[in-house]
Amino acid sequence: MPSYGFLSTHPPTRCGLATFNSALAAHLTADGTRGGIVRVTDRSDDQRAGPGVVHLWSTRTTAGWRDAATVLNTFDVAVVQHEYGIYPGADGEDVLPLLRRLTVPSIVVLHTVLRQPTARQRSLLEQIVTAAGAVVTMTNAARDRLLVGYTAPPDKVTVIQHGAAEHVGVPADRRTRPHLLTWGLLGPGKGVEWSLRALARLQDLDPTPTYTVAGRTHPKVVEHQGEAYRAGLHRLGAQLGVAYAVDYQDIYHDQPTLGRLIHSADVVVLPYDSREQVTSGVLIEAVAAGVPVVATAFPHAVELLTGGPGLVVPHQDPAALAAAIRRILTEPGLAARLAGRIRPLAADLRWPAVAARYGTLAERLVATRPSVVSAASA
Repeated sequence: MPSYGFLSTHPPTRCGLATFNSALAAHLTADGTRGGIVRVTDRSDDQRAGPGVVHLWSTRTTAGWRDAATVLNTFDVAVVQHEYGIYPGADGEDVLPLLRRLTVPSIVVLHTVLRQPTARQRSLLEQIVTAAGAVVTMTNAARDRLLVGYTAPPDKVTVIQHGAAEHVGVPADRRTRPHLLTWGLLGPGKGVEWSLRALARLQDLDPTPTYTVAGRTHPKVVEHQGEAYRAGLHRLGAQLGVAYAVDYQDIYHDQPTLGRLIHSADVVVLPYDSREQVTSGVLIEAVAAGVPVVATAFPHAVELLTGGPGLVVPHQDPAALAAAIRRILTEPGLAARLAGRIRPLAADLRWPAVAARYGTLAERLVATRPSVVSAASA
């Protein structure tokens, strides 16, 4: 089996990429395969290395990509998480010279594929695709957007779903009232204000629902805006008369606690404002847990939920959001039908199956390494 060097943000940093990279690295090396993480950090991060971390690339270090590439070259395959905002340089451009300096095959995982990128963002992503040995998108929507909107060879792009934790057998907290749940790092664009307005429209139900908003404010939001968004949600809930029914859990749940919380929900609500989001780990976790989902029409939700285990509603439409939640809570058999639609697919969403697909891709790259290296250096 090839050894893996991973480039990404990584715990104790708390963000979607860090969580994803941690899970992928753990499952790819669970059988004792050698692996190491090159962790990208910024000034607000805890700078301690942590288990599995073999190098820190601080965004404050000039040309830090050189040392990062040197470390990644000590492994058989480099697995690079890509998001415009995590690497130094304009639009995170310093990841490009790193990729070009690699002498081992690379897999670049695209967490964002913008529908309307700037000229710089488009050019950068096209050059990243050219430099990579293989590119992974986590949805067909992202792959289609990449192939239609950018110059990218189709045979270089593989779709591998975002992984989900195993929640089978996880005990659920028993609730006496219907329970709505949104979780993840909080900040503008999360759309929780639309859920609060929807909750206000559900006060005629008996019993009335409760709503949990679990997760800390995103560190970058705190850095630039403090807790203004969270404070605004508290004010809005009070104005709407639903503050008593909302539980804000300003903590970062570990996996067992999060599993219990997800299984206690009757509906997971994803009211995101973004029309760009082609990947949502929260969506995958909810679906894999068999909990019905109501989500706005961001691309990943449209792809996964249409005709499947949830309902899709227009953006910023609390009436539609409330109507969909009401259907799941009151329409006989609907929640069971929605949950049942995911069971045949659930095993493919678990991290062991997802990591195995990365392993197969890595083995193929290693097997064809001479042609990959010569093409990269041409």
